[in-house]
Amino acid sequence: MGLYGIESYMVGIEVDYGQGLPKIEIVGLPDTAVSESKNRVKSAIKNIGFSFPASRVTINLSPADKRKEGPVYDLPILMAIIKAGYQIQCNLDDCAFIGELSLDGLVRHVNGALPMVIRAKESGIKRVFVPKSNALECSVVEGIEVYAIESVREAIDHLTGEKPLEKEVYNGASADIPSGPMPDFSDVMGQQEAKYALEIAAAGGHNILMCGPPGSGKSMLAKRLPSILPDMTFEESLRTTELYSIAGVLPEGVSLISRRPFRSPHHTVSPAGLTGGGAIPRPGEISLAHNGVLFLDELPEFSRTAMEVLRQPMEDDKITISRASGSVTYPCSAMIVCAMNPCPCGFYGHPKRKCTCPEGAAKRYLSKISGPMLDRIDIQIEVPPVDFDKLSSKVKGESSAEIKKRVNAARQIQNERLKGTGITCNAKMDPAATKLYCNPTPKAMVMLEQIFEKLDFSARAYDKVLRVARTIADLEGKTDILPEHIAQAVQFRSLDRLLRRS
Repeated sequence: MGLYGIESYMVGIEVDYGQGLPKIEIVGLPDTAVSESKNRVKSAIKNIGFSFPASRVTINLSPADKRKEGPVYDLPILMAIIKAGYQIQCNLDDCAFIGELSLDGLVRHVNGALPMVIRAKESGIKRVFVPKSNALECSVVEGIEVYAIESVREAIDHLTGEKPLEKEVYNGASADIPSGPMPDFSDVMGQQEAKYALEIAAAGGHNILMCGPPGSGKSMLAKRLPSILPDMTFEESLRTTELYSIAGVLPEGVSLISRRPFRSPHHTVSPAGLTGGGAIPRPGEISLAHNGVLFLDELPEFSRTAMEVLRQPMEDDKITISRASGSVTYPCSAMIVCAMNPCPCGFYGHPKRKCTCPEGAAKRYLSKISGPMLDRIDIQIEVPPVDFDKLSSKVKGESSAEIKKRVNAARQIQNERLKGTGITCNAKMDPAATKLYCNPTPKAMVMLEQIFEKLDFSARAYDKVLRVARTIADLEGKTDILPEHIAQAVQFRSLDRLLRRS
């Protein structure tokens, strides 16, 4: 099996024994790792008790026009060599093999095993042999027999009938990323408006930016957002797990990612780190946050280039990376959650502490975020410092479970409304769907027109206000978008006002 980006393809391995001095030659556009596999395979064959042919051996990897990369071909090459030399008698026509070899014949972990097994099933393969460390992730694929092996000898003994292996069966168990209990909203004291804004963001899948002084709870709130997001469907879990498998960051013991990812890259991350990179690009942070949350803390501290590369993925929910070897497209349907201070010192507009920045520094700091980037963030709120009375209160806040019930109810309304459209939530509606499903009442439309003229909204901001208003109405169980829903949605674009004030 070959892998290019998220797309996997079948690789056929042919072996020919010819006359001449003993030599191994691999053809079919192998990279260095594939070319070196002949040495690993030769040692492994000898160390498991078979003989390596004392002749000229030509190994062809087809299709010959696709570049073959990585050590994933070690195991299938070995099986092809000993089968061609009649050292084992078994049928391999319906089998696929995935794995790197050690010199003593042990089978090692490889990246991207899950999408390879999915492709093998689609190609009609009945049995696939994978490293034991990859078995859990591969077992979630139905319709194909997955066998976990620690050594080549185990695969051979199974195929020859000497020691049959038990096929891996997915038992429904999965692991979460990160492990352990999620932080709960009941830990957050005060900040009711910010909590409500995050509830709206979760209900409609909206991007959100929080601006406030240090210690006001922005990061604390963001880290609790996954706890109120709707549970992942099996299909969402499978797609997310594929990306983690390809990137090689799927934790040991994980079969399927069931908790929505929360990725929080440092502000020194490069553009390639966010979008993906490499000779054959691997998924970046925005793709690893697929179906979850990408949290950008201290947003103005990110480089301008890093911020701007997110503009297209935020609109299209996919990222296409082009290299000399070709183009790769990864899904990246993630909620973008940002946090920032209002100025370099962090205390601009603070009710009790004085800002120590030079005149105009706050505006320059905020202007590091470009207008087009800001336009793509649906909800923008100010997060004020928390009063002592609220911090010292013994009364627990509303729990994530209670908030999640309302979020799920709102998502259910959206699922019914958007059934058959391929749109998953309000935030993902295109302009045509927005026009069709976001119809304010006449009074609400008059209010929106007045606000549009006064605040000079862009066409994108107009659509986003309508979508946020639609989500607010869904949370309240309202069929129509009322004036109060429009008013609330406009209030959630506060950074525009902050920029004008500074």
